[in-house]
Amino acid sequence: MSDAPQQTPQEADSAEAGPTDIETGADAVVRALENAGVEHLFGVQGGAIMPVYDALYHSDMTHITMAHEQGAAHAADAYGIVSGEPGICMATSGPGATNLVTGLADSNMDSDPVVALTGQVPTDFVGSDAFQETDTIGVTTPITKANFFADDPESVGTDVGTAFALAKRGRQGPTLVDLPKDVTKGEASDDPGAPETPATYHPPETAEPEAVTEAADVLAAADKPIILAGGGVIKAEASDEIRAFAKEHEIPVVTTMPGIGAFPEDHELALEMAGMHGTGYANMAITMTDCMLAVGTRFDDRLTGGVETFAPDAEIIHVEIDPPEVSKNVEADYPLIGDAKAVMEQLETAMPRSPAADTWRSQTQQWKKEYPMDYAAPEDEPVKPQYVVEAFDNATADDAIVTTGVGQHQMWACQYWTYKEPRTWVSSHGLG
Repeated sequence: MSDAPQQTPQEADSAEAGPTDIETGADAVVRALENAGVEHLFGVQGGAIMPVYDALYHSDMTHITMAHEQGAAHAADAYGIVSGEPGICMATSGPGATNLVTGLADSNMDSDPVVALTGQVPTDFVGSDAFQETDTIGVTTPITKANFFADDPESVGTDVGTAFALAKRGRQGPTLVDLPKDVTKGEASDDPGAPETPATYHPPETAEPEAVTEAADVLAAADKPIILAGGGVIKAEASDEIRAFAKEHEIPVVTTMPGIGAFPEDHELALEMAGMHGTGYANMAITMTDCMLAVGTRFDDRLTGGVETFAPDAEIIHVEIDPPEVSKNVEADYPLIGDAKAVMEQLETAMPRSPAADTWRSQTQQWKKEYPMDYAAPEDEPVKPQYVVEAFDNATADDAIVTTGVGQHQMWACQYWTYKEPRTWVSSHGLG
């Protein structure tokens, strides 16, 4: 007899799986995910979402069953942060859907790409207070970028594709598709195709050329310039552009907490994280700068404190893809509306010269010496958490992924790990 392990029927089906054949709305949902290149999903089964799970059985996508729907939403969020592709979470109707809310609110605050698929009671029962019925669309509208109530087996796959595309494009965020059971069980045949955003959705790509030229002239004339790199730098895959721009023009770089990893913290221009729990030298630079190039940040209160004392003498150049964020918290003198990667390329082209800021750079280096992130470690006392963080950092590669909860340990992980690559820091920011 052969010693080779025998495949289970499920493993055999998976090994031979190709694109899902479309016979039902649930098949169209699964095909839409396959067309989007989805490889992993996180969820918890339940009656109303079961037709989608039945269709998923024959797909080669990998589903990870979670202990709780909230965990599925957080896992999808983390997956989106690390991969740059929307994470997928699934739940049934009623309590399954409502259990996703905390994770969706978290990803919404942090602009992380997530797609939630929720089961729903059959359309004939919607509004009748049926068993495990919740107005999922109403509950999640304030905490999603977009959501959809699927009402047709033939278009449900397109709904899922649209949700995927919207989660990823423009300012990223969570989307949701509510799936009534009769829609996912209903007959369907159309392939939804590749994910596409609606024809009416046109997020800005590049900033107005005149505005870019004006901002570049102001930055080039600055005596005390800094770059503030936010989470939007990483979302836009603009870390390389920020690094090249800062090094070319020798401008010190501060990051927000979501922007950790956008600029290597072992570089001499790095002032690391600013804000309530940031470094003293980063906060000194923000207080004294005369020109701040802020990229992909919403200027939240953990960064700014009282906005009236935030960068009080600085002209603010704000690169931002979402227009309502501009001048919402901190007044922008030079708003540049567009994708961070594209706008940084525009700025590089428009820069007439580098700022003459030798004295300023020397000052920031002096602050790094005056306000180091050090700590006492007497030999006769227990090992300090800061030391433990540094030890793990020294023992791991530069691309090791650090993930934390929220609290003091989160701050130690921010402060005492030296981040050199984007998408290596995974934590909750806005929602805490």
